[in-house]
Amino acid sequence: MSLFKKHKETLNKAIDAIHDRAFYAQYPEHPSPKIYGEEADKDGREKFQAGLNKKFEDLLQSDPEAWVGQEESPYLQKPLGILYPSFSASTLISRSKTAWSQWRNVSIDDRAAILVESLEGFKTRFFENAYATMHTTGQGYMMAFQASGPHAADRALEALAMGYKELKRFPENKLWDKPMGKFNIQLNKSWRAVPKGISLVVGCSTFPTWNSVPGLYASLVTGNPCIVKPHPGAILPMAIVVAEIQKVLKENGIDPNVCQLAPDTYDKMITKELAEDPAVKIIDYTGGSAFGSYLEELKGKEVFTEKTGVNSIILDSAIDIDKVAQNLAFSICLYSGQMCTCPQNFFIPEGGIKTPNGTISFEEFAQKLVDNINGLVDNPKAGPFVLGAIQNPNTVAHTEDAKRLGGKVWLQSRSIENPMFKDARTATPVVVEMSTKDKDNFKKELFGPVVLLIKTSNTEESIALASELAENHGAISCGAYTTDETTKHAIMDAMSLAATPVSFNLTGGIYVNQNAGFSDFHVTGGNPSGNASLTNPEYVIKRFTWVGFREPVEE
Repeated sequence: MSLFKKHKETLNKAIDAIHDRAFYAQYPEHPSPKIYGEEADKDGREKFQAGLNKKFEDLLQSDPEAWVGQEESPYLQKPLGILYPSFSASTLISRSKTAWSQWRNVSIDDRAAILVESLEGFKTRFFENAYATMHTTGQGYMMAFQASGPHAADRALEALAMGYKELKRFPENKLWDKPMGKFNIQLNKSWRAVPKGISLVVGCSTFPTWNSVPGLYASLVTGNPCIVKPHPGAILPMAIVVAEIQKVLKENGIDPNVCQLAPDTYDKMITKELAEDPAVKIIDYTGGSAFGSYLEELKGKEVFTEKTGVNSIILDSAIDIDKVAQNLAFSICLYSGQMCTCPQNFFIPEGGIKTPNGTISFEEFAQKLVDNINGLVDNPKAGPFVLGAIQNPNTVAHTEDAKRLGGKVWLQSRSIENPMFKDARTATPVVVEMSTKDKDNFKKELFGPVVLLIKTSNTEESIALASELAENHGAISCGAYTTDETTKHAIMDAMSLAATPVSFNLTGGIYVNQNAGFSDFHVTGGNPSGNASLTNPEYVIKRFTWVGFREPVEE
C-alpha cells in the first residue's frame, strides 16, 4: 500500500471537518492507557529523563558546528542539560536550498502523506513531549500533554489538510477549446502551484509546539523547505517534532534537510540573520509585538504573526453569577495566565451585574472572584496542577507591576507549594481594581496572572472600551456575559469590527482560553494581536503561487 493510500481517509476526514466546523479530533486528547498503551506514560517519562544532560541525537542533521542548549525547568529551576546540534544561518540556508530542489518536485499527494505519517510518528512520542513541555514551559501535566501532543497534532493536520485542499482546488491540466466560427483555437494548459521558498518558523517559550506546527506543516505541504527556530528556553518539544519529520523524509528517500532545527542561545540568537536572508520567503512567528512588527516590515517576505493582545471580559448580566465567577477564576488560574487567550481586563458597570435574584454590586462580584481564585489555588489536589509553573522569572514581575498601578488590590499574588516539585516557580493571580480614567495603565498586556477589574459607568462604556482596546492594541479573545439579546448583538457587532471573537456566557467545563482545532479560528489577523489566523485559506495560499503554462494542440 502506498503512503498516500494509507492516509487518504485521514486527509479526507480532516478536509470534511474543516468545512463542517463541528467537533473533530484525529488525536484523542486524554492520555488514556486504552488509547496510547498501558506503559506509554511511563515510557515517555523515562525517555525524557534519559535524555537529560546529554546530546539530543535524534535529528538527521550532519556535521554540527557546535552543540548548544540553555533550557531550564520552571519546576526544578535547574538546567535540563540537553545539547542540540547547532549550525550557522548560512549553513542552514544552504542546506534548505539544496533540499528544496527535491521537495518541491514531490507530488502533492506524496507530500501530504509524508506529513500525516510524521504525525503518526509524533503520536508515539506524545508523552515524552508532554514531559518536555512541562519542563520547558511550566505547563501542568494535563495541559502539556494535550496542548503539545494531540491538540498540536490536530492543528498541524488541519493546516496541512487546508493546504492540500487549496493545492487541489484547480485542475493540473486542461484542454482549452475556444470556438472561433469556422475553426477552434485549442491550447493545452497546465498549472503548477509553485512554493515561494525557504520558510522560517520562530517559536515561543510558552506554547512551543501548538503555536509552531501549523505554520510548519502549512509550509511543508505547499512545497517549501522549513527551518524551525525554537525559543532558546523551549527547544525540546519542537526538536521531537522535527526529528519525526526528518525520519519519515529519509524513509521515503528525501533529504531530511527539508525540515531543519535551528537551536540557538540567548547570547547568540540567529533569528534576525535568518529572517533577513533573501532566500527566506515565509516567516511564521509567535511572541512579543515589537519583534513581530519588525518581522512584518521586512520586504519580500510573507509573514504570519501572533503577537500580544489585551483580552477583555464584559460583564452585564448573568443567570448564575456564582458559576460565572467560578468559570472565570479557572480561566485566570489556568497555566498562571500565561496563555495568549487569557483574560486580563474585566469591565464591570458601577451599577453592578444584573441577575434573576437581584443586582450583584461591583464589590460583591470582586469578592466572589477572589474567593473562587483562593478556593482553587488553595486546593492541594487542583491548584498546583492548574497553575503549573512560571516559565520566565520576568513574568512574576508583572504581578508586582500591577500592584503599582494605583488601584485597590483585591488579591495579592503569592507563591504556592507544588507537592511534586518543591522548587517550582509559582505565582497566583493578583487582582487589582481600576478606574476608566486609568486607561493608560490597562491598555497594555501584563503577561501572566494579572487581573484588572475596571469599573465603568455602564455596559455601553464597557463595550466601547473593550472594542477600542482590541482595535488599537489587539485582542485574541473576549468573554461576555449578558442575558439581554440586544446587548449581546451590540457586543457581537462592536467586537467583530475589532476583529475579536467573543465567547458568551461560558460556565462549566469550557473556558474563554480554549480553542478547538477544525472549528475555532485562532487569532483573526484583523487587529494588532496578529496578522494571521489559524487556520483559514489565506494562511496557506500565500505560501505558493499559481503559474500557468500553455501551448497549441498539435494537429
